[in-house]
Parts: sequence; structure tokens; C-alpha cells
Amino acid sequence: YGFYTGFDSDNSSGDFSEANHKVAEMLDLDPHQSNRTGEHNGETEIQENGIKRHRTSLPAPMFSRSDFSVWSILKKCIGLELSKITMPIVFNEPLSFLQRITEYMEHIYLINKACSHADPLERMQAVAAFAVSAVASQWERTGKPFNPLLGETYELTREDLGFRFISEQVSHHPPISAFYSEGLNKDFIFHGSIYPKLKFWGKSIEAEPRGTITLELLKHNEAYTWTNPTCCVHNVIIGKLWLEQYGTVEIVNHSTGDKCVLNFKPCGLFGKELHRVEGYIQDKNRKKLCVIYGKWTECLWCTDPTTYETYRKNEKRGGEQKKLKPSEDVIKSENDEADDMPEVQDTVQFIPGSKLLWRINCRPPNSSQMYNFTSFAVSLNELEKGMEAILAPTDCRLRPDIRNMENGNMDVASKEKERLEEKQRAARKERAKDEVEWQTRWFHQGTNPYTGTSDWLYSGGYFDRNFSDCPDIY
Repeated sequence: YGFYTGFDSDNSSGDFSEANHKVAEMLDLDPHQSNRTGEHNGETEIQENGIKRHRTSLPAPMFSRSDFSVWSILKKCIGLELSKITMPIVFNEPLSFLQRITEYMEHIYLINKACSHADPLERMQAVAAFAVSAVASQWERTGKPFNPLLGETYELTREDLGFRFISEQVSHHPPISAFYSEGLNKDFIFHGSIYPKLKFWGKSIEAEPRGTITLELLKHNEAYTWTNPTCCVHNVIIGKLWLEQYGTVEIVNHSTGDKCVLNFKPCGLFGKELHRVEGYIQDKNRKKLCVIYGKWTECLWCTDPTTYETYRKNEKRGGEQKKLKPSEDVIKSENDEADDMPEVQDTVQFIPGSKLLWRINCRPPNSSQMYNFTSFAVSLNELEKGMEAILAPTDCRLRPDIRNMENGNMDVASKEKERLEEKQRAARKERAKDEVEWQTRWFHQGTNPYTGTSDWLYSGGYFDRNFSDCPDIY
């Protein structure tokens, strides 16, 4: 669920095929609702400036999950390890977890901003905003991404945004996904590995992130590391699913010793703290340089510590609380990316004199019909003409279960998912019989040079496109 993988297992017994067969009957697909950019052999339009226009809609709208109960599945699994539970495809969204990780890059302009600032405090502010923006796409995304198969990969090159990205599923038990991204202008490197620890609490499912995320700003010779907050999906048994993030995220600048501490607040009894993020940036002597506040679902602001403390004292005394109504002047002065600015009414209490660090992108108008995807997410599984000849044969876009689900062919998608899991099981048994260890292709296990902890590091060579020894996983 949420940003995290889990539940799908290669120990699937196929018990839930009946639920999957029900899905097809519930689908009421209207071809006129869909804007199939590139539906003719994957062709895409080219804009005048040469940048390709990405699709704005999925081929088929999502189906209703209202007739399906998560509890009907989970009650059979009480006491079992969550990674061993197989969920029917009806609870998925048509993306692999590797594609979901790529959504970190949606707000890449914040990395570009960090690269452009001469002041290390402003660089840290932009990096902090990037770390928060990376989890923003999870808002209202209660569909579960597909578990990547061992050896599965995903690549994305966006010349218009100035980066390329490669990820690989490097372990199946436990599930570990490794990724590496670099700026096309050689200005940054962004890499890490994610191993979520899942817990089922009866009414909610919690995913505690494991693994380090590292951002290197090459021009400034700086490296920042952090881990993500904990993600929790509530009401998995009854009621409307909703998602929250909580926990402390510490971003460390290993060159200057500066640190940003962000507290993702739990919802609280009356929901007062829902989605709130508060924190501060301190220097190596622990002097507070600025305070950061906002919501990970909306926007992030910063102000100086004295202004913040004065405002909070007045607030406790019952002083007037201002709500933010941003003007176009504020938005444009704080963010050059005017297209990234949605017309939304913030619910964050604005402290006068604060600087806007980040605001969430507007979702497409048909987002609720498309698993609450952002515009960036809608484009991730797009298969353009001629791409199959270039991609690694292990790329997510070539996965038949995800492709069929995206196209609304739920029965076929479910059967393909079972077939792929069976194929993965058989391959594992074969390796065990021959006593052969699985070899990762693009990443290797090593030590993070900044934290000294275990990490998965990019081995290089993917973009040379020698895919002759890639495993046959589909």
C-alpha cells in the first residue's frame, strides 16, 4: 500500500482468483473518457520546441473497489508475515514499485534550485523541500503498486527535465529496490535503496522505511543523506482508506555539518496535526538557522526562528490566526516554475514574512478516475513507438500484468500476475537445486561512503545498453 511494496508474494496460492474475475464484470469502460496519447502503435506528439508531449490520461479508467473487502483477505492471514500475503489485483494500481520510486523526481526543479544557490542554507532549504515533495505523490494513493520481480528494472530519461534514472529489484526476500539517477548536465547524483518493513496493526498497515537516500550536488562537492518517514494506511478493514506519514526525518549535509530535522506529525486525536510537517535547519554548532513548516500534502514554508517563536507565543495567547491566500506575485517570486503552481487554497497557517519553498503540483482533472495519479505518474508506464528495441527486456513497461491492468483487461492481468509469480518460484527452485546464487545486474552491495552503513550502489554501464545477459523474467 501507499509508497511501499509488500503483500504480493511468490507463495501465492491463487485463492483470490474469484475476486479477480468479479473485477471484469464491474468495469464500465467508456473509450471517450480516455485520452490515449500514442494509442496508435505508441506514437506520441512532438511539441514545437522538440520536447515530446507525454500522455495526459491512462488508456482505461480505474474500476471500483467498493465490492471488495481487504478484511476478507487479511482475516485469513492474521499472524502471518505480511510479505507472504497475496492480494488480488483489484487492490493494485498499474505501476511497479520501481516506477513508484521514480516519482521522487517529479519535483526535480528543487534539485536544480539547490544546485544554483551559492548559500549553503538556501541549498539545504531546497533539499529539505525536495525530501518532502518526494512523498507528496502518495497523497490519496491507496492503491498498491505491483511488487517488482527479482531482476526487474525501470529506466526513465527525461531530457525536458534534465535527468535519467535507473532502478533494479536487487532482492526478493526481503524485497529491496535500488535506484540511481543523475543530472544530464552532470550537476547531481541521486541514489539509494528502499527496504520497507511492514506491520499490520488490525485496523491499519504501517510501512517503516529502511535504507538510505543520498543526494550529491557535484558543483558544490556536497552530499546529503536521509531516510523517509513512516507511511500508514488506515481503515483497511472498514471505512474510507486514508494515508498519513509520521516520524522524524534528518537530512545531513556531510560537507558543512548542517542538519535539517523534519517532524512529520501523527494525526492526533482530533486530526489537528494531520499532514503537518515542522522542523528546523541547524548548523554544525547546533545553532538554529531557520524554521520550516507546512504540510506534505500542500506546501512548505520557512522563516527565521525568532519570528516563528513570536508567532507561536501570540497564537497560544489567542492572537489572530492568518490563513494563507497566496498572490501570484508571491508564487512567481518564490518559484520560477510557474507551471508547477496549482491554484489551491492552503490550509497552512501562514506566518508573515515566510518564504515559500515548495507547493504541490496540481493533479489532472481526471485524477480520481486514474488511481489519483499525478500527471508525472500517468506518463511512467507509457510505451512509445520503438522503445521495446531500446529498453532492457526486464523493464517494467514490458510486464504483461501491469500493461493489461492499465488497459482495463483485469482477467488477463490477474492470470499474467499468477504466471509471472509461478515463473519466479520455478527459477528460484532451479537455482537452489544447482546451488547458484542470484546475481544482480546493475547494482552491487557496498557501503554508503557518507553514512558508513550498508547500501546498494550503482555498478554503472546500464546506458551502454548491453542487455545480452539480462534474465528472462517475463
